[in-house]
Amino acid sequence: DMSFTSSLVNFLSAASPPPPVLSMAELLETAQEVSKMTIAHEIVVNRDFKLQEVSFSPNSLESRVKETLHKAFWDNLKEQLSASPPVYTHMIQLLQEIKETILSLLLPWHSRLQGQIEEALDMELITQEAEHGALDIPSLTMYILGTMAMLCAPVRDEEVQRLQGVTDPVQLLREIFRVLDLMKMDMVNFTIQSLRPHLQDHSVEYEQKKFQELLAKLPSDLDHTTEWLHKAAAEVSASSLSSPSHPEVCGSPAPLSLGAVSSSSSIPSPMSVLNQGYMNLLRWEPSLEKYPETLLMDQARLQEVQLQVNQLTIIAAVLLVTSSVCGSALLSSPGFVDRLKRVTKALLEGLPHTRFREALLDISNHVHQEVSESLLQLGYPAFTSDKSASLKGQIRSIAEDDNAVRSVIEQRIHSFLSLHLSPSAQNSCSLSKGLAPIQEELLEVGHRFGSMIHHNRQVYGPYYLAILKKVVLPGAEPKAGIDSF
Repeated sequence: DMSFTSSLVNFLSAASPPPPVLSMAELLETAQEVSKMTIAHEIVVNRDFKLQEVSFSPNSLESRVKETLHKAFWDNLKEQLSASPPVYTHMIQLLQEIKETILSLLLPWHSRLQGQIEEALDMELITQEAEHGALDIPSLTMYILGTMAMLCAPVRDEEVQRLQGVTDPVQLLREIFRVLDLMKMDMVNFTIQSLRPHLQDHSVEYEQKKFQELLAKLPSDLDHTTEWLHKAAAEVSASSLSSPSHPEVCGSPAPLSLGAVSSSSSIPSPMSVLNQGYMNLLRWEPSLEKYPETLLMDQARLQEVQLQVNQLTIIAAVLLVTSSVCGSALLSSPGFVDRLKRVTKALLEGLPHTRFREALLDISNHVHQEVSESLLQLGYPAFTSDKSASLKGQIRSIAEDDNAVRSVIEQRIHSFLSLHLSPSAQNSCSLSKGLAPIQEELLEVGHRFGSMIHHNRQVYGPYYLAILKKVVLPGAEPKAGIDSF
């Protein structure tokens, strides 16, 4: 997901008038507000959002620096405890940190346990014992482990139990801190899960308020959002002029615009313009267009959906070409389509659309190999060299921008996904021809896309309406739906 810093930088760069000169304190405050808004948004729109343990590759610079610093610290502690008499300066600091961490994990109804921890880890008493050389480290660590066992999530039981067998005090303390970090992460994720229903109930009002506060600090005419809506309005107008009397038909390759035009004029309705704008996000060219300011927090998610749509387009096109060349008998053989899907998906995995051409070279060879093996297993005659060349050539030509099969599949996929812009219309149309093999994936992508768009429309609808009224559709009449989405 987009980082908090990049969200702020993008918003600053999107401001139309020169942004006011902010002091460092004001800049930090603004960055914190963006962070809060981004976190709240992430929790609401991403049901899988949770904190995860950061892990660096073993040979990375970050890993080496971290290991060097940690080793120096723990080696120093070992030297202090091995001295005669032992020095407990670092040990007392660590026990204080452990106590504070454990207390931070308590829930409101743990008041009795809090008193017990305060008494057992009385830092004043511990300091006095250390000064007199009577600090009982094994007893303290045993109490700490017992308390951790009571407070940890079930998933950490094994981790805590394993610590019981560590006898070296320095290694044990190091492991205690590692597991406590995991427990803190568990507590944060539990809090996130608990807060999610509340945030969902109030997220629209919260994000609108925060966005308005940012606009007040960083004046912006939302130029990129306006440009995005201008382009969508032009496309809807052009589409309505080319086929003004034809209602939308499921699977139609024409541009999709729910609520296309006002019945009394050729001015497109605000709903159709906004829906066309949302669909245009699936064809976004980052190098040529700036993302709308109102969609920056979802940019990474929408680009992931765009990549999935591009991949599904190629997969469906490959299957359709293979079907036309091989015939229904081979396509209906058990497991054949699934094998082709797996191969094609694996070769496209992680690739941007700019590299689909080279991927399709490999895909054509693998599909041909799969076809040849299946023909042999089913007892059908092998393909002639001309038919083999035709199959490979047609698959490779899918990479061309003007490829007819690819264009039709893409239009049908976009037609299907456009139904998810309106929750009431999602189940009103079945899949078009050629999309059945990717039905499960399309439904999942459609749900994700629709959920993001629904939330965005709720939060930023007033801003879109204001732009449409003043700039994009100044001639629209109230009855054309200009007052609401």
